[in-house]
Amino acid sequence: MKPFKTLTSQAIPLPVENIDTDQIIPARFLKAIDKKGFGDNLFRDWRYHKDGQANQDFVLNNPRFSGAILVAGDNFGCGSSREHAAWAIKDYGFKVIISSFFADIFKGNALNNGLLPIQVTDEFLKSVLTHIESNPTSELTIDLEAQMLQTPIGYVNFEIDPYKRLCLINGYDDIEFLLSKKEEIQAFEFKLEK
Repeated sequence: MKPFKTLTSQAIPLPVENIDTDQIIPARFLKAIDKKGFGDNLFRDWRYHKDGQANQDFVLNNPRFSGAILVAGDNFGCGSSREHAAWAIKDYGFKVIISSFFADIFKGNALNNGLLPIQVTDEFLKSVLTHIESNPTSELTIDLEAQMLQTPIGYVNFEIDPYKRLCLINGYDDIEFLLSKKEEIQAFEFKLEK
C-alpha cells in the first residue's frame, strides 16, 4: 500500500443512508479474486440503467463533482461482510470515506485495504454534505498524523485505531508491519535461544 499522511481533495456527496455492500458492489460482480477492476462496477445499479446507459442523475456521473473523498450518509457499508466493497471503492479512486457511522466489518476491511473511513457527528456530516452540494469545487484536507479533517465549514478531530493509523501512515498491510519488525523479532528470538 502507499503511505497516507495527508490528502487535500474535492469530495463527492452521496447523502444516502444505509448504503449496504450489495449496493456498493453487487454480488454478481464478486467472481474475481484480483482487487483490480472492481471500481468499474462501484455502485453499478445506481450508476447505470438496465440497458447499460449511464444514469446521469447519479452523482458519480455528474461532471460537477470529482475527488478522492466520498462523503456518504449514515450507516455506510452495512450488509454482508464482503471485502470486495472496500476493493471497489479503492479501485475507483477514493482514498477517504466520511460518514456518521460505518458498519464494523466494512470499517475493518477499508482500513486493511488502505482506505480511510472517517466518522463524524450527524450534524457535521449534514453540514459538509450541504456545503459540497452547493460548492462542488471546495476542498477538504485530511491530516492523518494529527487525526484532523479540515473543511470550509470548520474542522474536526477523528478517532482511528492507533495500529491502523501507523499502518496507513507507513503504507503497511499486516504482513508488511510484521516485516518492519524483523530485527526486533530476531533479537527476541535470539534472547530466547540463550
